[in-house]
Amino acid sequence: MSGKNVTEVRLADAVGIAEAARCLESGGLVAVPTETVYGLAARADSAEAVARIYAAKGRPDFNPLIVHVRGLEQAERYAHFPYYAHHLAATQWPGPLTMVLPRRQDAGLAPAVTAGLATIALRVPAHPVMQALLAAVDFPLAAPSANRSGFISPTTAQHVLSSLDGRIDMVLDGGATAKGLESTILAVRENDTWEELRPGPLDSEWLNLDYKGQDRPGERPSKIEAPGQLASHYAPGKPVRLNALEAGPDEFMIGFGAVPGDVTLSAGGNLTEAASRLYAALHEAARAHHPRIAVAPVPEEGVGRAINDRLRRAAA
Repeated sequence: MSGKNVTEVRLADAVGIAEAARCLESGGLVAVPTETVYGLAARADSAEAVARIYAAKGRPDFNPLIVHVRGLEQAERYAHFPYYAHHLAATQWPGPLTMVLPRRQDAGLAPAVTAGLATIALRVPAHPVMQALLAAVDFPLAAPSANRSGFISPTTAQHVLSSLDGRIDMVLDGGATAKGLESTILAVRENDTWEELRPGPLDSEWLNLDYKGQDRPGERPSKIEAPGQLASHYAPGKPVRLNALEAGPDEFMIGFGAVPGDVTLSAGGNLTEAASRLYAALHEAARAHHPRIAVAPVPEEGVGRAINDRLRRAAA
C-alpha cells in the first residue's frame, strides 16, 4: 500500500507521463487510462510493487493479473506463442484483447502476477497514454482495473479516486475511456484451441470462423485462469434486478432502448454506446439514494454478451 495519504492527480500529458514513469520505476502505483477501463499499473518484474497492487485493491491472491506490453516482441519474452496466438497478435493487437498463454520459465516476472499458474495473461493496449507510458519504461506493467476488488470498474479518473484515493500514488487523468468494458480474454492452448475466459469489447463469435474456417473452442476452464472470472464482481453495493421493464418504487432505473430510466445506457439501443456507459451508469446508481437498482434488458448479441456478463456478476 502506498505511504501517501492523498493520491496525486496529473493530466496525462508528456510531463505527467514522465512523472508516472519515474513513480513506477521506484515501485509506485499509478492509475492509467486504457481504451477499456483505467488500469492500476505497477512494474510487473517487482514482487514488492505487485504486492502493493493486491494490497491497494484488497484483491485475493489467487486472482492473476494482466501484464501490459509494448508489442509482440516484448510479449514473446514472457510467453510461448502457438501459431494461432501469433495470428491473433497480428490482427488484434494493439487493442482490447488479452491472451492467456503458456508462460516462459525464464519470464523473470513477480510470481504473484500469474498467481502460481503456468500461464500468463498478456495485452498490448491501444490507448495512446498507456502506449506512451510503456514506451517510457523498460519493464512490462501489471495493471488490473483501478478499483477496490469487487467494486465497479472505473472509466474516469474520478471513479478511480472514489475507491482508491489515498491508497495509490498517482492517477493519470486522460478523460473517459472509450470502450468502457474490460478486455476480451482468450486462452490459446499449445494445440491451437482457444477458450473465451471473459467476454469483452472484442466479440469472440467471429473466432468460430476465423481460424481455418473451423470451430476451435476448447473446454470451458474449471479454475480461475484470468481476471474477471469470479462469480460476484463489479458490485455497486446494492441489490441489482436484471431484465426490468420498469422500476419499482425504491429502484434506480438504468434504461436501454425503448425502456427509459433515471439514466440510460443507450436511448437508441446502440450496444457499443451501452458498453461505454455501463460502469458510469452503475457508479451513478451506486451514489443515488435509492436502495435498489433495476436494469432494462440488453440483447445477448455482440458486445451485449459482455454487458450482460458484467451485469450478472454485479447482481450475484
